[in-house]
This record gives sequence, C-alpha cells and structure tokens, in this order.
Amino acid sequence: MDPHRPPHPPSPERSAALHRRFAAEARSERPDLSALCLLIGAAGDGSLDESGMDAAQMELDRLAGEVPFRPGGPQAWATALHRLLGTRHGFHGTPADYRRLESSLLHEVLRRRRGLPILLSVVWLEVARRAGAPVHGVALPGHFVVGFGPEERQVLADPFDGGRVLTGTDAELFVAGATGAPLDPAHLAPADPLDVVLRILNNIRAWAAARPERSDVALWAVDLSLQLPSHPARLRHERAQLLVGRGEFTAGAAELEAYAEVVAKVDEEAADRLRGEARAARARLN
Repeated sequence: MDPHRPPHPPSPERSAALHRRFAAEARSERPDLSALCLLIGAAGDGSLDESGMDAAQMELDRLAGEVPFRPGGPQAWATALHRLLGTRHGFHGTPADYRRLESSLLHEVLRRRRGLPILLSVVWLEVARRAGAPVHGVALPGHFVVGFGPEERQVLADPFDGGRVLTGTDAELFVAGATGAPLDPAHLAPADPLDVVLRILNNIRAWAAARPERSDVALWAVDLSLQLPSHPARLRHERAQLLVGRGEFTAGAAELEAYAEVVAKVDEEAADRLRGEARAARARLN
C-alpha cells in the first residue's frame, strides 16, 4: 500500500456483503473480536480479500504459537507477551500513527507492527487468548491497555509502549491526563468486545471528521456502528448529515425524517428541528 494514500473502501456490492457479515457476527452469542476487526478492515480497504483476512487470522495463530507454554501468573504472562510482541516482533505505537487510517485496521497493524493503542491491544488480546492467557481489554479514559489475571489483582500492560508492564501510578497518570480526575476502580473493569469495536469505529470516524474529503470513510464507519446491537442514537443524525454533505439529499432527508419519528417519542421540539433539516435538504434538489 502507498504510505501516502489511505485505503479506499471496496465496491458497493462487496461493502454490502461485508456489512451483513459484520451485523451477523456482532449479534452472535459470542462475538469474535478479531473477526469483527478484520471485517472493519475489509470495509475500509478494498484490497483486503478473503485470503487476506484468513492470512491475518493465521498470523495471530502463529504469534500465539511463539508464546512460552503457560509462563505462570498474571505478571509472567504480561512479561512474556511484552518480550514476544513488543521486543522480538516490534509491535508499538508512535504519535504519528494517530494520523494514519491504517492504524485502526487490524490487518495493517499486523503488517506494519504499528497502530493505535486499541488496535495494538487487540493484537495482544488475540495472541494471548489463543495462548491460553487470562486476558481482557481495559478501556482507560484516553488510553486503551490490556489486563492479565482476575480484575481484583490484574497486571496491566501498555501495547502502545511495546507492552510495558504498568504500575498503579502509570494508570493513575493516564486517567488524570485524560480527565483531570483520579482513577476510578470502574475504569479498570474488563471491556466488552462490542464496546471495543465501537471505540475502534469512533476512532475511524474521528480520523475522517478531520478530513472532510474522506466522508466515504466516515459513512462506512457510521454504517458499521449502526449494525452493533447497542449504539448511540445520535449516529442516525450523523449519518443523515453525512449523506447531505455528500450531495445525497433525498437519502439524507429520508434518514432525517426516520430519525425524527424516533426522537418524537421523547422530544417533539427536537423532532420538529430534524424535520426542518429534512425539508432544507430536499430544497437543495431544486
């Protein structure tokens, strides 16, 4: 892939099929985090085909096969993954990675060994899980890390920093830097896989919001977010605004009107504003 040109989504037909698969996986009894992340990758990168998705899963399996056999307790697991993924294979992140869409696509993170904290954490989670580690994601405000062992005595590691094992002070500093508030025990709770996926999609939407010329990326990220069983209702409004901004006035107006019907059940005044936006969008057709 050209490092100066972010990936582009696949054909509409391929996109529709991927979105259906994503919705089915997200609504399954036990959603598969790596599968969902690779479907996100395929929705964003038209060059990722079925063989490429299979190869990414095989790479996670291969890396898991290099983990020492049951190294011990949570600290030993964290150290083993740090040595394998961070030191031997060089997985880590830098500030520049926040400017790249590829940093949110799992297949590209596996290829480049670079990515955002949450995608690097997905690599840690999937490799460690395959190796039999007691591991989970931890969604600290402003920074995603992984935890090994039971919540009450977990050991935290920061994949963005090559898997460095964190002290309690490190976690407190992350939270204080992001919120200005002290660490709350609730911040250390294991993250649900679907919450992880929504956070990844939020990152992609944020990347696209800073680049108006890539409203195509914002639109597929919103569409996938809407396929999750639980998602913010405001995403319907965001989708409508994206459609209008792309010149798809009829589709955007219809989305605004449908969302207005939902909002009307709790806030008729807000619903009227949405209907006004829909009329304005239709007027732009003239």
